Amino acid sequence: MHLHPLTRTAVIVLVLLISSSVTLAQLTVPPYDAPRSATAVAPNTEEPKPAGDVPGTSEGLIIGTGDLLAVSVYGAPDFNNEVRVADSGEITLPFIGSVHIAGLTLEQSETLVQKKLADGHFFKDPQVSIFEKEYATQGISVLGEVQKPGTYPLPGKHTLFDAVSAAGGLTPKAGNTISITHRNNPKEAQTVTLAPNLSFTPANNVPVSPGDTVLVSKAGIVYVVGDVHMPSGFVMENSRLTVLQAIAMAQGTNTTAKLDKAVLIRKTSAGPQQIPLPLPKILSAKASDMPLQPEDIVFIPRSEGKAALRRSLEAMIQAATGAAIYRPY
Repeated sequence: MHLHPLTRTAVIVLVLLISSSVTLAQLTVPPYDAPRSATAVAPNTEEPKPAGDVPGTSEGLIIGTGDLLAVSVYGAPDFNNEVRVADSGEITLPFIGSVHIAGLTLEQSETLVQKKLADGHFFKDPQVSIFEKEYATQGISVLGEVQKPGTYPLPGKHTLFDAVSAAGGLTPKAGNTISITHRNNPKEAQTVTLAPNLSFTPANNVPVSPGDTVLVSKAGIVYVVGDVHMPSGFVMENSRLTVLQAIAMAQGTNTTAKLDKAVLIRKTSAGPQQIPLPLPKILSAKASDMPLQPEDIVFIPRSEGKAALRRSLEAMIQAATGAAIYRPY
């Protein structure tokens, strides 16, 4: 008996099913289950805490007043909005109205908006996305003795060296202490002490966050000009320096120096003031060594012709201003 090819195939399949005890129910294809989006977030029943109270978030981007945000819900294009954070720290969204998000991270604000939409039964398991388009408060302010003081956009994780480098580095008049006011704790400033050569080590290269303020202190500087071996400006270590110490840092006086005519020029509220310096008595221990103040100028004239004595006060100050600045090591 000859069977039709299709009939023959059906018989073979039937024999195989019977021999392997496979049922038709086992061959049934299960219903298609669409995969969930990787961005889906389960509803959170807890209100998000401010970023400063959540471990690990103090270094992330924190939403501040004036920031421009793009808020969207997956599958609901009518909900997509661009909103700017008001001075009160709130944004206004459809359905849920005002939401206070200043001080939260982007992830925390997404969770908060998602919870409010779910609690109000406006969406079932909404997938909220918030993107920061403009940072109004995410820059780090670098002030004081840096080359280019200002506010620099440094979102994310950075260090103190990154912030100072963005401002062009330190000036020759920079001190060895830097004050950092963190945005999350503005009442307590962090003080960082650099090495005498103003180098950054792993110990003092502390992390800084968006919204922080970095203030580089100004070192106390005194100037020694006139008939000395190296007329210069010198940094006062620990704000302590005397007349003899300053002259020693200038590598001493020349043989032509008129020591008994030396003067100290000090800035006062009434203007520059000239104070006679009895160098011969100080050198012979008949007078006490005078302590100096920041911005003091020690001027030692030449003896011949007494021409240096007739030099104007403005010329002395100008000579000190143009002197190079040296830092002790």
